[in-house]
Amino acid sequence: MKTITRKSMLYQTGVEYGDYTMNHVQGCAHGCRYPCYAFLMKKRFGQIKDYDTWLEPVLVSNTLELLDREIPKLRDKIQSVQLCFTTDPFMCGYPEVSAMSIAAIRKLNEAGIKCTTLTKGLLPIELAQLSRENEHGITLITLNDAYREQMEPGAVPSAERLAALRALHDAGCRTWISMEPYPTPNMVEQDLHEILEAVSFADRIIFGRTNYNKVVNSYEGHKHFYNECAAEVISFCKERGIDYHIKAKTITEK
Repeated sequence: MKTITRKSMLYQTGVEYGDYTMNHVQGCAHGCRYPCYAFLMKKRFGQIKDYDTWLEPVLVSNTLELLDREIPKLRDKIQSVQLCFTTDPFMCGYPEVSAMSIAAIRKLNEAGIKCTTLTKGLLPIELAQLSRENEHGITLITLNDAYREQMEPGAVPSAERLAALRALHDAGCRTWISMEPYPTPNMVEQDLHEILEAVSFADRIIFGRTNYNKVVNSYEGHKHFYNECAAEVISFCKERGIDYHIKAKTITEK
């Protein structure tokens, strides 16, 4: 796997449910076609040439050295660190990425810093051996694997990533679901309640609409659709005592 070095690693994210984050890989082999916001931004600012380049991830080789330097300076400011916002910490087919992710989480935990993970790959059971303050999550927008393969061609099948998350839950870890970007019916016909039931063991659910996609805007009544979906997620979570967060602009005025 190709490597690069960087001058910094930890930074405060502007994402509404995040605190600090780290992205120790450039690119992502999962190749999501929502389209991927991270890819669009990296391409816009000239950091990535094209989609094919994005699919060839590059590991930041000095990740741990940067953490050793930055943790003492930022420890009192950080509430949590998320892995990751512009890449995937457990990328399918890249054990080097997973190994670096676990080493980074361990280093952060040893400094008393909680970590949050999010992946479309397989969450390793080794995570259960790290701090129980950590939270581990998967992106899950469908149980339809044909649609998953169309939109997330390089990612792990939904059932497999769900099973890995369940294994961590059963081992006593806190778990969460990012149900974003949720598709409109003209993208795929599916039952939201069925998906919610499949993830009902999780401690938290984040729900958000699909953005940057003309197919969504062409769906008549897409605003009403997302209003109804958000209401269903809220009702489901309240009934079961699950924490939830509805992403900004998912709910709109009728």
